[in-house]
Amino acid sequence: MHRRTLFLAAMVLVAVGAAAAHAADAGRPNIIIIMSDDMGYTDLGCYGGEIATPNLDALAAKGLRFTQFYNTSRCCPTRASLLTGLYSHQAGVGDMVNDYGHDAYRGDLNDRCVTLAEAVRPAGYRTYMAGKWHVTKHVGQDGPKDNWPLQRGFDRFYGTISGAGNFFDPQSLVRDNMLISPFDDPEYQPDTFYYTHALSDHAVRFIREHATAQGSTPFLMYVAYTSPHWPLHALPEDIAKYQGKYDAGYEPVRRGRLKKAIEAGVLSKDQSLSPTVGNWDAIPDKEWEAAGMEVYAGMIDAMDQGIGRLVGELERTGQFENTLILYLQDNGACHETNGRTAKKDHPDGPRPEQPTFPPVSPKAVLERNFFPVQTRDGFPIRMGPHVIPGPGDTYLAYGRNWANVSNTPFREYKHWVHEGGISTPLVVSWPAGINSHHDGVVVHEVSHVIDLMATVVDVTGATYPDAVDGVAIHPTEGVSLRPTFAEQPLERSAPLFWEHEGNKAIRDGRWKLVAKHGQPWELYEMTADRAESRDLAKQKPDISKRLQHAWQEWADRVGVQPFPVASKRTQKKPITTPPATGLQRHQS
Repeated sequence: MHRRTLFLAAMVLVAVGAAAAHAADAGRPNIIIIMSDDMGYTDLGCYGGEIATPNLDALAAKGLRFTQFYNTSRCCPTRASLLTGLYSHQAGVGDMVNDYGHDAYRGDLNDRCVTLAEAVRPAGYRTYMAGKWHVTKHVGQDGPKDNWPLQRGFDRFYGTISGAGNFFDPQSLVRDNMLISPFDDPEYQPDTFYYTHALSDHAVRFIREHATAQGSTPFLMYVAYTSPHWPLHALPEDIAKYQGKYDAGYEPVRRGRLKKAIEAGVLSKDQSLSPTVGNWDAIPDKEWEAAGMEVYAGMIDAMDQGIGRLVGELERTGQFENTLILYLQDNGACHETNGRTAKKDHPDGPRPEQPTFPPVSPKAVLERNFFPVQTRDGFPIRMGPHVIPGPGDTYLAYGRNWANVSNTPFREYKHWVHEGGISTPLVVSWPAGINSHHDGVVVHEVSHVIDLMATVVDVTGATYPDAVDGVAIHPTEGVSLRPTFAEQPLERSAPLFWEHEGNKAIRDGRWKLVAKHGQPWELYEMTADRAESRDLAKQKPDISKRLQHAWQEWADRVGVQPFPVASKRTQKKPITTPPATGLQRHQS
């Protein structure tokens, strides 16, 4: 048994007495963290969007909406930071799930961190996860599983270990610790398998089974949807809701979102709009271009439906009032163009009448293949400008122009650390714990995904460890968001920092210093210019230099390496002396 598993088992045994007492304490909330994949700042209805998200809108209408909440601009680093409360480099996931031989770039969660689940289990919480993991390079059934969910503190797991994949036949699909086929799964056989609905159904199942078997024991659940990450796959009935909605092109949608977001209070009344990307008049096939956004909207719609079922199950089991729900997104909208041009081995045209490949057995387990050439029933996967997205035999993204719409009113996209890459909604619901004098409070406090660990530890009464099994654990980097639940300000003693593949930024109060890889630093005053349109670096050299110095000190502290990261064959493990109060994985 892996040593972390032994530690967790021992800690749960040690905490049995305390857990029994805590279980009767109705003041400790359940926690549900919901994250979507590759969405823009104004895609939700409650943040200005035209996409139907009534269930998230309802949570926001009775809870909180954060206007300046940040992720890390990319899927793997954001997931590492969310799970650990650390900057992703400290957790070992400084880039993606690639091992460059540096401690900050192992592509795996390291043993210098604990996950949210590992933090709250010793305090008597049950822990569940449904969705995309994507914080380990080990995906195969026979490979190491040290960093699979059950080995990092979760009691139950249903989802995918790797990143993107077919929504009708996802790769690396796992139940608990076993790779499975969605078509040979005795526990779950819907009429039509669609991954977004499968995740929602399992989240609902975990809530229902917990209420039946665990009584008043509190739980933490992490639901990580892949919607609406490419490929653009949605059910026909969801796509149909948006048919024709985007026929007028990019600019009218952006203008409508800006107006609605200002009216909703999530953008200031004088917020400027970054330049529109793409000329609708020059698009040769407007039907095809609009179809991409229609399918994208349908994917988000399906996710919101599932969140509604999740909330409904909480209400049915009497747990909604004392459940803290936090919804966020892993990065800004995705500019990537996968599948939009013809590609070898992927036909650009209509679906053939007959299969062109041998079928794959329903029992076959698919470990990882982001760009498969065929469906399980033998039809080719189609890409290109003559393929309408949506069905499971297509594989397209919606492209940079629509990503610019999703990120209204900001610049740039996923991968960069300008506002379009790192800004996310944060919707918070906790009827029993948010002391609001009125509904739908808008919170303007600057905050970050690293704050979720501190928040969870705060509201659950858990203890964040100094050390585990003789290895020092990095102190958490964030601050608890709990003061905002009572409409009080946050007290943050340090700026917020970013680095991803050479793109870098620091946010200190109203000032943001930001640079693309290999480009000069830019300075923006964020209270007046969140669109990052007026670079003040030359006008304010003292502020720019101060922030550059602070960023470099942080980068040195967390192990940032120049990009591209040079691989090292060997890397000495740092010598650490844990505090005497540190916890042990092996308890006597």
